Amino acid sequence: MTRRDKDRTLAADQLPPLPARPGAGALRVLMLGDVIGRPGRVVLERYLPALREERGIDLVTANGENLAHGMGLTIATARALYGCGVDVITSGNHIWDKREIIPELDRDERILRPLNYGSQGVPGRGWGVFHAAEGTEVTVINAQGRAGMIPIENPFSEMDRLLDEAADELPAVRLVDFHCEMTSEKTAFGLYLDGRVSAVVGTHTHVPTADQRILPRGTAFTADLGMTGPIDSVIGFEPESVLPRFLTGLPTRFEVGSGPVVLNGLLIDVDTATGRARSVERLARILEA
Repeated sequence: MTRRDKDRTLAADQLPPLPARPGAGALRVLMLGDVIGRPGRVVLERYLPALREERGIDLVTANGENLAHGMGLTIATARALYGCGVDVITSGNHIWDKREIIPELDRDERILRPLNYGSQGVPGRGWGVFHAAEGTEVTVINAQGRAGMIPIENPFSEMDRLLDEAADELPAVRLVDFHCEMTSEKTAFGLYLDGRVSAVVGTHTHVPTADQRILPRGTAFTADLGMTGPIDSVIGFEPESVLPRFLTGLPTRFEVGSGPVVLNGLLIDVDTATGRARSVERLARILEA
């Protein structure tokens, strides 16, 4: 390794510090990973209102597809998230698990389903424009990967179509929740969109990755935000309800875990004029049982 390579490596490891509150011309957003059942809602009730005030957070997104007893979303659980201070609910493959939410996808613009499920005969929408607390317009987009998941439309080409067709309509601040199984597909998606959106964050695998950074053209990225749910669990579920699947291969009914709960997310400061990320900070809060 040359001295130049060493310096470049060190520089790449040094993220811009996130100030206590957003600076002039910056919008601060908090993007939360999969919220798991009642424990996830409880930790948000405990911490999110204070976090919004203390850190000057202007907009909060949260993935809500595991909110209703660990699988799916209901009208009541969606309202509970709004009551905690969440502005936009993103989702993924489990958004269809509770039938009552399906007609609500057409009524409530704050609930998104993955963009690439298609536009013909599929309820709901995959993106929307929302207003942050201080008035800035923000685009939130929800997409879903295909590696190891249902083979729906190609998220790369669907994002191209959206960004090309709506380029003049979309606000500069653009946040993407990419619900995806494979970190390689998430990383590829982030690099593909670098410079065209403000942030690409991964959800679905429930385990936070240690790769939060700002990509070369100004897009904030992390492969997975991690869940907001019970710590001593198997991705949010009671070990006793999950382990038999690994020991015997027999199906079991998953139960939401208990004990200490973690809130995982990514704080991002975005320049409102350019849409480029200025700084990122991984956020974690633990609520003891």
